Amino acid sequence: MQHFRVKFFARPTPPDFDLGKAIPVFHRWIQKNALPETLIDVADYQHVPAGPGILLVSHDAYYGLDQAKHRLGLLYSRRTSMEGSVADLIRSAIAAATRACDLLEKEPEFAGKLSFDRSNFEISVNDRFLAPNTEESYRQFEPELRAALGKGRYQFTPVGEPRELLTVAVSPA
Repeated sequence: MQHFRVKFFARPTPPDFDLGKAIPVFHRWIQKNALPETLIDVADYQHVPAGPGILLVSHDAYYGLDQAKHRLGLLYSRRTSMEGSVADLIRSAIAAATRACDLLEKEPEFAGKLSFDRSNFEISVNDRFLAPNTEESYRQFEPELRAALGKGRYQFTPVGEPRELLTVAVSPA
């Protein structure tokens, strides 16, 4: 397991929330090298119902204000391999998603309008071949996730259907 996705869900947003404001924010991040990855481009998928929203594409990962399953959130998805244990890679994905949430919440376009719940999130293994969404894959993934999160009490709930990525909802126990 190498490629992980982490989604922190947005807390309720105002009815007039404009997802399109992420486009100039993400372009600014590219110009300022706001994230450690090599940032490349911004893609607008607002036209896709319950879709990927606005994406910031980098060489190694992508970040998005994602609207999958009608739940707005910050999605980090690792695209390339890294060195380290599975637990290390999970921690790295969570850290990258957290960093992006912190930056977005401070942007003038979103200050006071967008915040993310970092205590409840989803983590997925972005490889259906190596980690199909089965009970057996979950049993292999769960100890790695516990090791990555360290001490603390968490509740893990497998989510999704067999055709979807192996995804686990994480919440405080």
